[in-house]
Amino acid sequence: MKIFRKIRQQFLTENKISKYLLYAFGEIVLVVIGILIALNINNWNEEQSKRDAELNFYHNTKLQLLDDLNNIESNIQYNNRYTKQFRYAVDIIELNDRSKKDSLGQIAVNIMANSDFDRQGNIYESMVNSGDVKLLKNNKIIQGLRRLEETYIYVNRMETIHFQAIMSMVPDLTQTIRMHSNKVENEEYLFGFKFQNFFIISLKVMEEKDSAYKRTKNEIESIIKRIENEVE
Repeated sequence: MKIFRKIRQQFLTENKISKYLLYAFGEIVLVVIGILIALNINNWNEEQSKRDAELNFYHNTKLQLLDDLNNIESNIQYNNRYTKQFRYAVDIIELNDRSKKDSLGQIAVNIMANSDFDRQGNIYESMVNSGDVKLLKNNKIIQGLRRLEETYIYVNRMETIHFQAIMSMVPDLTQTIRMHSNKVENEEYLFGFKFQNFFIISLKVMEEKDSAYKRTKNEIESIIKRIENEVE
């Protein structure tokens, strides 16, 4: 700045007004360029900060979705294990195969089995409430998380329906099976149409749950894939 000041003073001393004005204009241009560069650097830093926050959100969301994915896969396996048993129970009662009484009694106890999807948290609602949604540039990921939240709610609703159905069956179950030993105490009732209906009702609910679980699994995998593409 001292050098620039000396140059200006020299021009004024030598009465070189035109050169002074030209020089002054050049200084103004340099100042403007400096300001523009500073603004661009500031904007770049701000955009980089937003991008880092966006990537951090994707990282944390992916980890949470992977936990939910493992959870949902475990519930699919658990749910399917008992649907196979209940189909077998319906056939035993239909055939009135009394030689399989003990097996039927054991399966009847398992009618109380209820898969329960316990998700890690409400990703979409937390994202909206925290303002993180403004960081995301990929609208398909936002829409995917919103749809996934709706699917989660439906899954939990089906699980509640299943639990309520189980509770309605417990009184008949406890009058038919000795729970401590799984011994059949009322064989005729166990092989009757009412118990067969219990298994059929359970199957219908569990098949709907299986469909909801698989839809959830597909949606989670789709979002994870979009996140991976976004951070590459």
